[in-house]
Amino acid sequence: MAAILIVDDDDAVRDVLYDLFSEEHMCHAAATAEQALAFLREQTYDVVMTDISMPGLSGLELLGRLRQEQPDTPVIIISGIGDRTHAEGLKRLGAFDQILKPFRLEEVEESVNRALELSRSLGGQRRASPPPEA
Repeated sequence: MAAILIVDDDDAVRDVLYDLFSEEHMCHAAATAEQALAFLREQTYDVVMTDISMPGLSGLELLGRLRQEQPDTPVIIISGIGDRTHAEGLKRLGAFDQILKPFRLEEVEESVNRALELSRSLGGQRRASPPPEA
């Protein structure tokens, strides 16, 4: 069982992604990057999916922190900006993949499965613990 952190300020997106992965994996969901950082202080994740645009810290800022603190964790960015230059910039910043909104669930599953393969090859599965108390 892999550990997946889902970060999105949109309740509907967060809930859909949680429902998609929680039957097979330990999932934690955060509405803000700040809440995600609290989860990340408690444990490591096999994959982090984050919206790029959120109130407070952005998904890009969260990506930057993850690259410093947990450089091997694949980060999938969820974005509404579909231009090629933007996607290339995200890769240079260390994003594993970008998923464009609106997305298809099959596309998300495929990206997460590829990220999990990478994560396993880099260090095996991590154990997820219950979410920290808010």
